[in-house]
Amino acid sequence: MEVRDVRHSYRRRTVLRGVDLRLRGGVLAGIVGENGAGKTTLLKILAGEIRPEYGTVHRSGRFGYCPQHAVLNDALTVRQHLRLFEKAFRLTHLRHAEEIMSVLGLTAHVDERAGELSGGTRQKLNLTLALMHDPRVLLLDEPYQGFDWDTYRRFWELAAHLRDTGRSILVVSHLAYDTDRLDEVWTLSDGLLRPGPVNAP
Repeated sequence: MEVRDVRHSYRRRTVLRGVDLRLRGGVLAGIVGENGAGKTTLLKILAGEIRPEYGTVHRSGRFGYCPQHAVLNDALTVRQHLRLFEKAFRLTHLRHAEEIMSVLGLTAHVDERAGELSGGTRQKLNLTLALMHDPRVLLLDEPYQGFDWDTYRRFWELAAHLRDTGRSILVVSHLAYDTDRLDEVWTLSDGLLRPGPVNAP
């Protein structure tokens, strides 16, 4: 993925002032920044959910997008969500989804309705749906919110494994303490993307 001079505003408030980014294959990268810095807006632009006012985004290969807030149907079970996305992605089986569910500890909830799941379990389903079609580029917005420590650790093990198999992973967070797990880190501040974490000396 390559991003050049992306700019975006909401009415008179400029959020992105000219963002450049190159996400290489086999890299686990992160963008950190304070709440309201424009991280979610940038990720929505990268995912194609919204169109920037200026600039270009070039992608290659399948990509998966895990939004910050899970978009689930509370009336459907976990299994029904998987079947729905299986058809949407035109998959022939759910083996990859089942592997991810096993890693994240979601398997035991497969017949529960989304509306009955805890916040952390809903996020496990959100992440599974983003990864189940085995994308080459992963865009993850606060993907581990609500996770307990064990699931949080398993998430990073999964992310590292995907990186090691050649996937490109971009994790967006307002927390800087995860940066030691990343190969590349940028800070989004004042509408610009700069190398290094927020608290870098």
